[in-house]
Amino acid sequence: MTHNEARDHWLKEGAIGLGVGLLYGATSVAVGQPLDNVKTKMQAQTQYMGRIGVFSSLTKLVKTEGPIGLYRGCIPPLWGSALFRSTQFAVFEMCYTKFDQPWGRKEIPGTSGLQYRVVLGGVIASSCRAIIEGPVEYAKVRRQVGQTWKFRNLLTGFPLVWMRTSGLMTFYFIVIDTVRRKFPNVFDSKVGQFLASGGASTAGWVLVWPLEVLKNQVQAGTAIPGVTNPKLTDRTSFMMKQHGGVTGLYRGILPGTMRAFIANGASMIVMQWAQRKVSEWGWRSPAPADE
Repeated sequence: MTHNEARDHWLKEGAIGLGVGLLYGATSVAVGQPLDNVKTKMQAQTQYMGRIGVFSSLTKLVKTEGPIGLYRGCIPPLWGSALFRSTQFAVFEMCYTKFDQPWGRKEIPGTSGLQYRVVLGGVIASSCRAIIEGPVEYAKVRRQVGQTWKFRNLLTGFPLVWMRTSGLMTFYFIVIDTVRRKFPNVFDSKVGQFLASGGASTAGWVLVWPLEVLKNQVQAGTAIPGVTNPKLTDRTSFMMKQHGGVTGLYRGILPGTMRAFIANGASMIVMQWAQRKVSEWGWRSPAPADE
C-alpha cells in the first residue's frame, strides 16, 4: 500500500520493505535531526522550557553548542531510525499483502472504502516499530539534553512510546491509503509523494503530540519543582500551568511538525524511487492473491 508496484509474495514484500525502509529512515534523520533537537530541548531541557520560542531556541542552541549541537544525539536515531522505520514498512507490507483475502479487503462501514487490512496492518507494524524505537528514543533524548543514558533504563517511557507510535503510524497508513484510493495519480510525481507523506505525518503528529511531550520529559528525567518522582498527572499539570493551559502539552510542536513534514516528504521520495528500482531490476515477480 505504500507503493504502486505489482506485488510479489507477502514474505518477499516484507523483505523489500525492510530494504527500502532503511533508506527512508536514514533520510529522515539526515534531514530532520536539527529540528528534532530544537523540539526536544524545548520540551525537556530546563534552560529551554520557559517562554522561549523556536527561533530563539535554535539560536541559543547554535551559540552554546555550535553547529554540531544541531546533530547531537544523532547516532542512536541514525541506525535506530533506519531499523525501526524499515521494520514498520516491512511488517506493514507483509501484513497488507498477506491479508489480501476477502476478509481483509472488506471495507469498514462509514470509512469511504478503508479496508480492515490497512488498520490491522498499521497496528501490528506500529507495535513492532515501538519495540525497537523505545530504547532508541531513550538514548537519543538523553543525548539531546546533554545527559548520559544507562542500559538498565532503556525501557524508560516505553508505554508512552507505544501509545504515541501506534496512534501516529496507524493514522499515517490510513491517510496514505485514502490518498491512494481517492487521488490515484498523486504518487506519480515527486511533489505529490512529498506532500502526501509529509502531510500525513504532520497530521498524525498533531494528533499524538501531548504523548510526545510527556514521553520526552519522562525519558529525559525532567525535574518538576516540588515533586519527587513525578507522575504523568504531575507533568501534565506542570506543563499546562507553565504555558497557559492545554497549549503547554503542544510545546515544541512548530519545529516538530516542520521536521515531520520535511523529513517524511523527502524520505517518501527516496523510498518510492527505491521501490521502482526493485521492480525495474526484476526483483519482483507478482504473485496471485490468496483466496
